[in-house]
Amino acid sequence: MIMNDMAIVGTDPHERLRDDVRLLGGFLGETLQLREGPALFNIVERVRTLSKSGRAGSDRDLDALAELLRALPVESAVPIARAFSHFLTLANIAEQHHRVRRRRAYLRDPAAAPQRGSCEETFTRLLARGISPDALHAATTSLSVELVLTAHPTAITRRTLIQKHLRIADALARQDRVDLTAPERDEIIASLRREVLAAWETDEIRARRPTPVDEAIAGLLIFEQTLWDAVPRFLRSLDAALTRATGRRLSLTAAPLRFGSWMGGDRDGNPAVTPHVTRLACNVARWMAADLYEREIAALRSELSITVATAELRGRAKGAREPYRAVLREVRDRLRATRDYLGGELARADLLKGDAAKPSATRVEPYLSAAELLEPLELCYRSLVETGQMVIADGRLTDVLRRVATFGVTLVRLDIRQHASRHADALDAITRHRGLGSYLEWDEPRRQVFLTAALRDPNPLVPSDLAADEAVREVLDTMSLAGGMHQESLAAFVVSMAQAPSDVLAVQALQAHSQNQLRVVPLFERVDDLGAAAGTLQALLSIPEYRDRIQGRQEVMIGYSDSAKDGGRLAANWALYRAQESIVDVCREAGIELTLFHGRGGSISRGGGPTYLAIQSQPPGSVNGRLRVTEQGEMIQAQFGLPDIATRTLELYTTATLGATLDVPAPPDPRWRPVIQQLADVARAVYREVVYDDPRFIDYFRTATPEVELGTVPIGSRPVRRTREGGVDSLRAIPWVFAWTQTRLLLPSWLGTGEALAAAIERGQHDILREMYERWPFFRSTLDLIAMVLAESDARIAAEYDRRLVPPALQEVGADLRRRLESTVKSVLEVMGKERLLTENAVLRRSIEVRNPYVYPINLVQIELLRRLREDREPDPQIANAFMVTVNGIAAGMRNTG
Repeated sequence: MIMNDMAIVGTDPHERLRDDVRLLGGFLGETLQLREGPALFNIVERVRTLSKSGRAGSDRDLDALAELLRALPVESAVPIARAFSHFLTLANIAEQHHRVRRRRAYLRDPAAAPQRGSCEETFTRLLARGISPDALHAATTSLSVELVLTAHPTAITRRTLIQKHLRIADALARQDRVDLTAPERDEIIASLRREVLAAWETDEIRARRPTPVDEAIAGLLIFEQTLWDAVPRFLRSLDAALTRATGRRLSLTAAPLRFGSWMGGDRDGNPAVTPHVTRLACNVARWMAADLYEREIAALRSELSITVATAELRGRAKGAREPYRAVLREVRDRLRATRDYLGGELARADLLKGDAAKPSATRVEPYLSAAELLEPLELCYRSLVETGQMVIADGRLTDVLRRVATFGVTLVRLDIRQHASRHADALDAITRHRGLGSYLEWDEPRRQVFLTAALRDPNPLVPSDLAADEAVREVLDTMSLAGGMHQESLAAFVVSMAQAPSDVLAVQALQAHSQNQLRVVPLFERVDDLGAAAGTLQALLSIPEYRDRIQGRQEVMIGYSDSAKDGGRLAANWALYRAQESIVDVCREAGIELTLFHGRGGSISRGGGPTYLAIQSQPPGSVNGRLRVTEQGEMIQAQFGLPDIATRTLELYTTATLGATLDVPAPPDPRWRPVIQQLADVARAVYREVVYDDPRFIDYFRTATPEVELGTVPIGSRPVRRTREGGVDSLRAIPWVFAWTQTRLLLPSWLGTGEALAAAIERGQHDILREMYERWPFFRSTLDLIAMVLAESDARIAAEYDRRLVPPALQEVGADLRRRLESTVKSVLEVMGKERLLTENAVLRRSIEVRNPYVYPINLVQIELLRRLREDREPDPQIANAFMVTVNGIAAGMRNTG
């Protein structure tokens, strides 16, 4: 059967994982023979055999494999790529389920020590470190972590396939039951076989590019899928652990974790996100929240048939025999009214159909705020507690109360994001109209004088008769929308590419007379802007008109993606670290409560990596109980797609933030700072010399990777470039990373690191580098993550892209990059004191090694398809669709898109 020899790891704890992979691979093999025929199946097996032997060292077999795939017509090559893509996806599902299986086994083992990062382990460790129970309780109940879900311009997997994958994972979980009867086991096997076949028969290519509203709806489905139940489940475990550690429970209104979203609000470089789209995204979230709450209230009414109640509740129920049900009937009716209130606009936008679009017969007020929904629920809770029915109060009602504290009536609160230059353009139109000259030509001091005067002026800044172009009108309409929306629907206004105080003041001035004024969050993204961030913030906080508006609180966002695209991963990491340190200092000196918002992506080059490690590696004092962080695209499914993994993710965010708050690490040794500054300077210089200064690089990049082709396929609503023209500067960070991920060179994650480390070693700094790696969590995590990327890279595959696609005049660029990759591996290993990469993570190393032979054929098919696409004057839709199949497959094999 296809790929039955796949062994993810070679130790007994993973035997069941191997069994799952074999089982799913066997069903895929059956599907291939059934639907594509024995001939295709035999070719797939031949390709697999050649790829395995070639990866093991046989250049002759690699050449034979390349020739075999090159000679195949598209209609034969595509099923081969699909076969390997589907297998890698099935292996991913099995690995995700195995994580759940191991966690459950761990929790069931009474002899096992508490799992690292669990609430139990964290509370025990913090108490042992001298943190008092009162301080632990206070920090836990006041914790504020917000996970902000964002759409991904290169999101790959269609929602219909995700649902099939979830059913496969569920069947694997049911198969683990020890009390299964033979008929039950047969039914599970049959369901797995059906789902594998159904996935094969489903077109993985979208028929059209998703709209921002499509993306918002898709993103919200994760709440119904897992988070709606995972949040109260996690909070129960947190409550129990906190009670054991401190003797005090978690408050019902405590919300250590909340959720935000950019989907439908992020208009930076995406003209498809309009004020109408933003309103729809908010209303869809509110409608979904009302729908989910109504289901809970229906179940709660069924349970609370109790007649014993306080006088307060009986009075509210107007003497009803079953007072809890009477009060909850009112809640149900208002939730239905909320859906009706929102449903009209959603139905007109064709977002609701059938019964969901029909209004109910209720004629009561909708819920507009969480406080309105909370009040009757708290009344029921008080009544149960005061009449001696705490056991009942602590059941479903507690879970609903905790959902309201976490999700409110909106599920998520939407951020609005726009580029700073768009606000400057709008102000320029205003100043010209008012005869004041060109705002764009003013220097920074003059801009600040104008904007602070506008903040003091009781008259509106925007003239009623302003004649504005479409771009300026969109900015002004967005401000009007934000000012008119209910305050619980929107959260923050994020200003991309912020560089000066006027970039923040501009938004403050434009929304100065709005009913609902959003907090303004500067986003510092490029390396130089990060270096100047503290100065910008200090200047802002010195402006009385600004201080009056922020009420002692400031949020600052730091961008991992564009900083790395600007200067490389190593230099960007140090710039981010230093920026956080200096921003913390500025806010501490000014007496301002700071929240840092981390714009992290899924890939290492965009700030991704293990959550716990990332938070624990932040500068001392930068967390302080408050944290916002983005969860992007494919990482939403990876982190929250299965209930147990979602619960564990929530736990890790909570415990890592608590640990960084209460057990603040010592600052880095002063001797290390000049060393890493030199590393960053060299790494950035090398990176920019290659990426920005070499005139050949852009042409090489566009021929050696599928960057151009990725911009033409329907995988996301947002354009891959902020502007139509330009080189790397105009390209968004996500497709920049995605293109290199497809070719396996993964250049953004490591370029410059090897040269910087080698230069430091030549200066005699080997010992201090080793010391930094062993004793400084930030430096260790930085090198460990770079090492992980190096292990995933494959110079041989990248060389094949060059050989087949790159003109001879540009071939040396690629050869030079592969030499740099090789030397980077050597330098990283030397500093780490290791002989090979990932020696401390055998599971991941083995997973990469075993996946490689299955990704390689997909790469070869992609190369041939790219060659044909570029040769044809008129793109062949069949080849374009085939190309997308290979994109899916490589992303599945790499478990990352960008």
